[in-house]
Amino acid sequence: MQKITKEVYLKWYEDMLFWRKFEDKLAAVYIQQKVRGFLHLYNGQEAVLAGALHAMDLTKDKMITAYRNHVQPIGMGVDPKRVMAELFGKATGTSQGLGGSMHIFSKEFRFYGGHGIVGGQIPLGAGIAFGDKYHDKDAVTICCFGDGAARQGSLHETFNLAMLWNLPVVFVCENNGYAMGTSVARTANHTDIWKLGLGYDMPSGPVDGMNPIKVAEAFDEAIQRARKGGGPTFLEVKTYRYRGHSMSDAQHYRTKDEVAEYKKIDPITQVKDIILENEYATEADLKAIDKDVKKRVAECEKFADESPYPEKNVMYDVVYEQEDYPFIDHKIK
Repeated sequence: MQKITKEVYLKWYEDMLFWRKFEDKLAAVYIQQKVRGFLHLYNGQEAVLAGALHAMDLTKDKMITAYRNHVQPIGMGVDPKRVMAELFGKATGTSQGLGGSMHIFSKEFRFYGGHGIVGGQIPLGAGIAFGDKYHDKDAVTICCFGDGAARQGSLHETFNLAMLWNLPVVFVCENNGYAMGTSVARTANHTDIWKLGLGYDMPSGPVDGMNPIKVAEAFDEAIQRARKGGGPTFLEVKTYRYRGHSMSDAQHYRTKDEVAEYKKIDPITQVKDIILENEYATEADLKAIDKDVKKRVAECEKFADESPYPEKNVMYDVVYEQEDYPFIDHKIK
């Protein structure tokens, strides 16, 4: 893993702040009905992505995740303007406006979604890793899911095969405490989700998901193990989301005081404190970064606002059609 230098801390600060402000803007435009449907925000969990990206080789490694998936592709290299345009349902979006919030995707930058089915991405992540191993691509797949998805049977089927085939994949449970709205303690007789991997002899362990340094260290160890042929790892990254499960979540299952306590260990604040303590930058320098971040977010909104909606025919052009399908007379109109 690259050394965590002054430049890394400054990049983490700028990136995490941009992701936070980008999604704050999404929350605002959602209320204005510029973004429709479901909207699941990542606020508070930014250290997981920041640490993971630091440990990954972005020229070949891949990532797949659930529906809380707006900032991950940005971190992987996707133009944030295109991500926001997708959320606005515009033709300039990553999927021409047809995917929306839960289905951001980029083949170019090796980001494979964005999946609305709870746990649906877990076997897909193993499948991507299987393909890389089969073709000797020396790539590692990061497969992320939430604590709610950890209760899916597909996780156990996937863990079994991933170990059997020794796949280059890192399974990551981003445990933000409440799944859709039910605490971990109410869904199982144990709260250490990482121990699920032990039943398959998979290297597993907990990670402080509010600290990008701890995340980077854990991911680096897991990624290097996979790249050297050591097979899968399961990390339970313990984090916290400041907003509800989605914009429609009334959050009756937790108190405002609890959220406030977690904000005391906000990953952006932690990195900012390190920067100031070590004199990597001044308050004035950080304010300049803040100003630039706000400007970039505003540019994303302007781009999405001014982009056209896709033509109706696009909806039909992307649907698979087999001309010689048996039993259907294509001459009938």
